[in-house]
Parts: sequence; structure tokens; C-alpha cells
Amino acid sequence: MVQAEKVHVDGGPLILSYMDKGGKIAVQQVADGFGMSKTQLAETAGLARETLYRLERSRGTKTQNRLREMLEIISRVTDWAGGKEQAMAWYRAQPLPAFGGRTAEALVKDGKAAAVRDYLDHMALGGFA
Repeated sequence: MVQAEKVHVDGGPLILSYMDKGGKIAVQQVADGFGMSKTQLAETAGLARETLYRLERSRGTKTQNRLREMLEIISRVTDWAGGKEQAMAWYRAQPLPAFGGRTAEALVKDGKAAAVRDYLDHMALGGFA
């Protein structure tokens, strides 16, 4: 079993704190960090439950990309949401008017993470929803 070394990155992207020495996202650390099971994490990321319980699948390109997209978006909203737990709650539940009330979670599951990042960039520059 691969054990991730917890890296504390002050002021850096949240995603870096969940990477192992090989540059892969450590699934168990992400689940633990957000107080959820691997099953809940898989649901949040739009992955099959079994994917996160099998090491070779959890380290696969598709799985790693989906987790990376999720963490990048959560990282972008952490400061103004009030913390990573609040950012996760926003990610999972906040309807986004620009996307017909769909959540960031739903959009990422549909492969539209880039659109969410563009939306967040637009909002950061003072744009309207």
C-alpha cells in the first residue's frame, strides 16, 4: 500500500497537501481530510465506488484527473468559503446561476471542470454570475 507523506503547504494550492511523493493524489488522505469514506469521495468525484478501493485504478489517469479537477476547484474557493470543509459544501450543494442552477460537483462529473474554472476566474475578476 502506498503511504502518502502529508505535506503542509501554507498559502499553496490545497491539492499539493494531498499528493504523495510520486505526484499522485492519495485517495485515503483526501477522504480523511474531508471526513468522508472512499465511497462518499467516489460519489462526490463521479467515480465508481470500486475505483477508489483498488490501488491500480485509484492511481489511473482518469481517476487522478477527476480528483485533481475536484481539488483544484475546491482550492480556488477555500479562502472565500471560509475553509476547505465549507468549500467542499459549496462544491457539492451551491447552485451556480450561470449553469442553470447546476452545482460544481455536477459539472465536474459531466466533464465540465474547465467551464467551472473559467466561471470562478470570471467571478474573481468582478464578473457577475
